Order: sequence, then structure tokens, then C-alpha cells
Amino acid sequence: MRSDVPESFTIDLPNLAATTELGHRLGRLLFPGAVVALIGPLGAGKTYMVRAIAEGLGIPDSRAVTSPTFVLIQEYQARLPIYHFDAYRLKSEAEFSDLSAHEYFEGTGVSLVEWADRVAGCLPAEHLRIDLAITSESRRHTEINGFGERYAATVQALRN
Repeated sequence: MRSDVPESFTIDLPNLAATTELGHRLGRLLFPGAVVALIGPLGAGKTYMVRAIAEGLGIPDSRAVTSPTFVLIQEYQARLPIYHFDAYRLKSEAEFSDLSAHEYFEGTGVSLVEWADRVAGCLPAEHLRIDLAITSESRRHTEINGFGERYAATVQALRN
């Protein structure tokens, strides 16, 4: 598969339990060096999804997962190290690059990037993109795109 033609999966998440389940499944599927871009408006559930993914990765206490808006990156220990980025307050892609994000992306952990659309030029060509759209107070419409073979396989596994 070419990395510019994504494997896609769309799902409606009717409640928080469904969001949690999807995050758990995804966390169990992620691999060393995985990069997950989370996109959506304020309140769409990006941090909630990160917490669910971290639980799927086996984080001992998911209460440690909070939005890193003011610190820009937080690290958590789980089955694989988790690097949780938040690009909301950044003024440019250069600021994100200054965080040495590429070093995290090339490492052995999982990088989860909230507001990834603000730093799209810094993301590797191969990554997983999760777009969250609010459809009601608790419902979300979610589109997941896998760019590259490993991410396409992840999307296929989520779909099944």
C-alpha cells in the first residue's frame, strides 16, 4: 500500500463506553514507533481517547493521563512508553519541531499527538490519523485513516 492512500475505517461511537472500547482495542494493536494523530474540535474527546489507548497499552493508572496543553508533552510508562503531545498552544510547526518530536517518533514508544492538524507537516508520512467529530453530547463520529502498511493493517484489525 502507498503511504499517501490511507486504509480507512469510519465508526459512530454512541457513548463513552464505545469510545473506551475502541481506544482499548487500538492500544493493544499499537507497536513500537507508532504515531497516532488525533484531530477534532475542543470537547471532541481527544484526551479521553488518549486515556483509553493508554489503558489498552497497559498503563498502571490511567488517571495520570491528562491534557498536556500547558506542558506540551507528557510521558507515561506502559507496555510501550507513551509520549503524549498537545499542539493546541503552539504557534507554528517549527515550535513542535523544536520539541524534538521526530526523535520520539523514531523511538520505541507510542506517540499520541492531540491537535495534530496544527503540526501536520511534522508528522511522519506513515501514521494513524483519528478524526473525532461531535454529533451530540456523548456521541462521536470517528474516521480512522492508516497511512502506510503497518497502519493499514491496524485499521483492518480495528474494522474486524
